[in-house]
Amino acid sequence: MNSALGFHSLLAQGNWFAGLSADLQQALLEAAQVQLLSAGQVLFRRGDKALGVYAVVEGGVRVGAVTAAGKESLLARVEAPQWFGEIALFDGLPRTHDVFADSPSTLLLVSESRLHALLTEQPQYWRDFALLMSHKLRQSFAYLEDLSLLPAAPRLARRLLAIADQYGEGASRSLLQLPQEQLALMLALSRQTTNQILKELESLGILRLNYGEIEILDFARLQHAAD
Repeated sequence: MNSALGFHSLLAQGNWFAGLSADLQQALLEAAQVQLLSAGQVLFRRGDKALGVYAVVEGGVRVGAVTAAGKESLLARVEAPQWFGEIALFDGLPRTHDVFADSPSTLLLVSESRLHALLTEQPQYWRDFALLMSHKLRQSFAYLEDLSLLPAAPRLARRLLAIADQYGEGASRSLLQLPQEQLALMLALSRQTTNQILKELESLGILRLNYGEIEILDFARLQHAAD
């Protein structure tokens, strides 16, 4: 038996996978290969040839870019049960960003060759992958709007809510494994500004800050801060 089949119940906690037909769920898991990454290990870099679509089932990966001068940008941290890497499935172009493991992680890879064979046989499944990509596109537009129009504090509150909601992919959670440095990179804010906003939210009883963690204590008031 393919060991990827054992991750069905975990992946079914994600909205996208849960919304697939039982046949497509089974086909993806039967085609998937398990990949283990150590902390800091590169999965792929911008410009690399795309190998397929991934799902995170343990740990998490960071999606971003590093300039030649060593300056890093961070778009998101992808955790279980989220899927990623679907853009290249549509355009066949190289990877758009760097992805590396933020901690020891387990991923599933469904190769492009297996996906194209499946989609050639069952073309109605293209719509499911289009929905996966369009969900992320909507999020990207929302983040760009926030970056252009919102001050730092509500922008930070909105991103915390999005992360807690697993970017719309799963059940909401209150404890975020998120160092402040990563949050600052996601928001294009300085570490000092990010810490100042978080400390203010903590003083109001909305958050609790621990090493490498942010715990949301009051979702309603955090939503008010985001609005």
